[in-house]
Amino acid sequence: MASKKKTVPELQAMKARGEKIVMVTAYDATFTRILDQAGVDVVLVGDSLSMVIQGNPDTLSVTLDEMIYHGRIVRRGISKAHLLVDLPFGSYQESPEQAIRSASRLMKEGGAESVKLEGGLPMVATTRRLTEVGIPVMAHIGLTPQSIHAFGGFKVQGRGTGAAAILKEAALAHEDAGAWGLLLEGIPSPLAQEISASLRIPTVGIGAGAGCDGQVLVIYDLLGMDNSFNPKFAKKYARLADTINGAVGKYIDEVRSGAFPSAEHSYS
Repeated sequence: MASKKKTVPELQAMKARGEKIVMVTAYDATFTRILDQAGVDVVLVGDSLSMVIQGNPDTLSVTLDEMIYHGRIVRRGISKAHLLVDLPFGSYQESPEQAIRSASRLMKEGGAESVKLEGGLPMVATTRRLTEVGIPVMAHIGLTPQSIHAFGGFKVQGRGTGAAAILKEAALAHEDAGAWGLLLEGIPSPLAQEISASLRIPTVGIGAGAGCDGQVLVIYDLLGMDNSFNPKFAKKYARLADTINGAVGKYIDEVRSGAFPSAEHSYS
C-alpha cells in the first residue's frame, strides 16, 4: 500500500500514535526526490540555506524571494512528504499582517504547505493570526538563529529555572494560538522532553535530545558533506565529502592523462 501524503492532521496523528516524525532540511529538487522516495515525513526549506547554500555567516541575509524560489524547486521533488518553508528574517516581525502577506507568497508562489516562524511569546499573536486565516504554522523556540546577535552567538537556551519557565510558557501559548507543531532547537534534553509531554501538538527537535516527537537534520550535515562543520547535534550518517573529493580527484587525473573520455563515453 502506497504511503499517504503527509498533511498537518496526519503529522499530528503520528504524535497521538507514538510514531516519530522524520524531518530533513533540503534546498533542491534532486535531494528532495531522494528524501521523498526514502520515506521522510517532512522536508523543510530552511533559511539555513543562507549559510549552507549561499555561504553567509548566519541566516539573516536570505530574502523572501529566495525562500520562495527554493520552496518552488523543492516542491517539484515531492509526492508524499509535507513541505514546510521558513519565513525569513524581516518578513514577519513587523506585524501579523506582514506575516500573512509573506506566508501567502510562500504558499502561492513557493508551494509551501505550512510555514515556520521563529520566536517565543512575542510571536504568539502572529501564530494566532496566521492560523485564523488558514495558514498552518510551526513555531520555533529555543535557539532561534534569526536572533543570533541578541543571543551573542549560537548558544544553548533554556538553562536555568527562569529561562526554562519562559520556554515552557511560550510552547503552551503557541499551541493555544493554533500552531500545528513546535520546533525545539538547542535546549537541554530534559526540558525538551518536559515540553513535548505537556503538548498535544508534536515537537521536532534539533539539539534537543530524544524526548521530542521527531527530529530534523540538514541533508548536507546528515551526509557529511562538510568536514569542517562538526556541531554536537549533527550525526554524520555518511562521509560524502571524502567520497566526492576522491571522485573529483580521479576525474581530474583522467582528464589530464587523456583516459577520459574513452571510446565508451564518446559518440561514433
